Amino acid sequence: MLDIKFIRENPEKIKKATRDKQLDPKVVDRLLAVDRKRRNLLQKVDRLRAARNKLKAMEIEKGRRLKEQLKKLEPSLREVQEEFERLMLLIPNPAKPDVKVGEDESENEVIKKWGEPTKFDFKPRDHVELGEMLDLIDVKRAAKISGPRFGYLKNEAVLLEFALVKFALETLIKEGFIPVVPPVIIKEEVMEGLGYLEHGGREDMYVFEKDGLVLVGTSEQSIIPMHADEVLEEKELPKHYVGFSSCFRREAGAYGKDTRGIFRVHQFDKVEMIAFTKPEDSDKEHEYLLSLEEKLVQKLKLPYQVVKMCTGDLGSPAARKYDIEAWFPGQDRYREITSTSTCTDFQARRLNIRYRHQGKVNFVHILNGTAIAIGRVLIAILENCQQEDGSVQVPEILQKYVGKKIIKPRE
Repeated sequence: MLDIKFIRENPEKIKKATRDKQLDPKVVDRLLAVDRKRRNLLQKVDRLRAARNKLKAMEIEKGRRLKEQLKKLEPSLREVQEEFERLMLLIPNPAKPDVKVGEDESENEVIKKWGEPTKFDFKPRDHVELGEMLDLIDVKRAAKISGPRFGYLKNEAVLLEFALVKFALETLIKEGFIPVVPPVIIKEEVMEGLGYLEHGGREDMYVFEKDGLVLVGTSEQSIIPMHADEVLEEKELPKHYVGFSSCFRREAGAYGKDTRGIFRVHQFDKVEMIAFTKPEDSDKEHEYLLSLEEKLVQKLKLPYQVVKMCTGDLGSPAARKYDIEAWFPGQDRYREITSTSTCTDFQARRLNIRYRHQGKVNFVHILNGTAIAIGRVLIAILENCQQEDGSVQVPEILQKYVGKKIIKPRE
């Protein structure tokens, strides 16, 4: 949520920012019209309430008239207030000035490459073929039990998953991150406070209408609201959390995409970084989270590129976002395995998360970043570390957790 005063003073700027995110800028005009009506009604109601409070006991008739006037105006004010709040939630967070204006992912910028795409003296297999050969991944039985876009992890794939979790946690705890295992179901109003339900976001989530609850689509969604309606102390900032959880997405807009294997699934596990910072530190913090993501991928020795999203590929809460795309030999291309976003004070305003500075309270800035998206990193390891005979070398950094250096085909 943005400050309504800022929107009033900068309507054209907000309309452009909305248009840049490929959303309808007319919502800004509708909001400002409703805001004017709301303020006018509020002034009238406040005057009538003030006049009623000043009445003397014998002014019965005058009191009756004021009560009737309020009875007519107060329902209108409630109705206008509800519409105002609804429209406020539709205004996206403007992109940072350094973000390229573009329509969609085709206009994203590659800003860095690390390592060379893995080359083989043989035709590389994709993760589905490797998973079947090594008895690591079973999507056929998962489809029988749960439907498409699910998979069983088995044998060393399970060891690799928990190795990746342990590796990420150890790395980030040394950086001062507080480890958390959060709930995976949150209240619908909390998800609304995060800014993920508007503009079609609800269609991609598993919503339990009867209970007013939502399954999280990414791990930070149940960690950021931990501090809703709280005031943090300045000395606590930056405050860092690293959370592990399962996540759930309908993938409603991905019909026909990535139907093979476990690259795009309805249920997956993640290790996620969350940061609460002072506004003046948030840009530096964003680069820090990106550096940690790169550090983790480099230690796994996976070739990758860093991509900076254009405005049209940013979600409503994000002001800037970077993706790390690893090389997938089985697909002969780079694919996203992590992302990191700064949401400035957009989510903090909606969830009322503030900090105390010199006796005053201000909204914090909130950032998030994927440490390890387990499934995608796991298949990147399988495809990049495969051998001609179908075996897979375990990355050196994970060998102490997995307990072996190589995963061989079953006898």
